[in-house]
Amino acid sequence: MNIHATIAPTAAEIQQTRVDLAAAYRLIHRLGLDDSIYTHISVRVPGTFDRFLINPYGMRFEEVTASNLVTVDVDGVVIDDPLGLGINPAGFTIHSAVHAARHDALCVLHTHTVAGVAVSCLKEGLLPLNQWSMQFTDRIAYHDFEGIALDLSERERLVADLGTKFVLILRNHGLLTCGRSVGEAFKLMHNMERSCRAQLAIQASGAEVVRPSLAVAQHTAGQYDKGYAKIEVDGRPDSEWDAFKRMLDRTDPGYKD
Repeated sequence: MNIHATIAPTAAEIQQTRVDLAAAYRLIHRLGLDDSIYTHISVRVPGTFDRFLINPYGMRFEEVTASNLVTVDVDGVVIDDPLGLGINPAGFTIHSAVHAARHDALCVLHTHTVAGVAVSCLKEGLLPLNQWSMQFTDRIAYHDFEGIALDLSERERLVADLGTKFVLILRNHGLLTCGRSVGEAFKLMHNMERSCRAQLAIQASGAEVVRPSLAVAQHTAGQYDKGYAKIEVDGRPDSEWDAFKRMLDRTDPGYKD
């Protein structure tokens, strides 16, 4: 696949993308959503449709920095690998599939958390039981488990299941979010994780559950959509994402290196 660059980005734009991606890795670690050296966050290289940045294989998320990210294309050609560690083949399969098919998805974030994996094993998946989870009403796709994602032929089926949605539950596996920015993908995952934890706590209680109506859940999802669009389409500041990065600046500034 040979997709040429679009508008040439500035050096500052490329660096900011790298810094944001490194921030997402550190934050996912800070929130306890990482899985040893596994799972990944990727971001499309600004100005291209066929290249993306991803973590070097073998590095824990708290070790990822803006400068040690690996650049790879959607055909698996490693373009820049500062540490010489390569990338995880399973991570390449999943992330290259989305980046090749979904040019609106700047960032792709995948996790294996206890809560996310648990909900991925439930036949009904995520339920719209509270304000966090209602934002995902009619906005979650599902992809059946096919084994560890090493078979490149799975990419076609994965993106077909994802369709135009920004959230995918990988059955018996974990969660995946896409974002028009790194901040959006991170916030969607943060809310997906909290939704899964809340659902499991509710189900474990054994108490009678108050189920909001479908109309209310759909209305709530629309409200969230408008909030995300104000940032991603209208260009308003992302106050939540900025606040998370300020926390890192105070406590873990090495992500920018």
